[in-house]
Amino acid sequence: MTETDSDGAHGAQIRVVIADDHRVVRSGLRMVLDAEPDIAVVAEAGDVPSAERAVRAHHPHVLVLDLNMPGEQSLPAIPRLVAELPETAVVVLTMQQDPAFAREALRSGARGYVLKEAADDELVQAVRLAREGRTYLNPELGARMAAEPPPSGPPDDLTARELEVLRLIALGHTNAEIAQQLFLSIRTVESHRAHIQQKVRRSSRAELVRYALDHGLMDATAPGSGPV
Repeated sequence: MTETDSDGAHGAQIRVVIADDHRVVRSGLRMVLDAEPDIAVVAEAGDVPSAERAVRAHHPHVLVLDLNMPGEQSLPAIPRLVAELPETAVVVLTMQQDPAFAREALRSGARGYVLKEAADDELVQAVRLAREGRTYLNPELGARMAAEPPPSGPPDDLTARELEVLRLIALGHTNAEIAQQLFLSIRTVESHRAHIQQKVRRSSRAELVRYALDHGLMDATAPGSGPV
């Protein structure tokens, strides 16, 4: 875990905590934000627990939160932080261009969703809007979301493949067994599993089993329930 402190007398500046597991990314984001006279980075964190500690310690106006960090997942932390420290707005920074992640982040209480590839151009604006209690969404992603029909069918926007993987996980199969049955690589199965965990905000196998049961995904007629 990494946590650095640079708090001080910042007056009316927007105080920001940056949470990303890559030090070089944090350094680049700090340069972008600290270059603005009305923004000051007061702390950095390398994972979710240290990000939560930094927010509690510094009470920043904005937390810039990477969506994919090792260990505890970021999405489930958003509603927890919003409930505990509502004065801190969360801006998600991610490479995830799937509208499902954007919808879930905003539904969880995030005030911004910025793609890393556009961070230099968009992050400053997102931070300022979040400080004002307004929402920022990457324009290209927002256009894709607006063009999509209202979500229906599978819960939490799970894809057909993710439903297959989730059902097999719930039935007790290992990643290797799932890979063999679905003719996928183990790495692809691991990637699907990580996406499922983020979308449904569950991490342990027991929680995934409970989720599958609650949504009727164990039934033979459930979506994604082909031959096993």
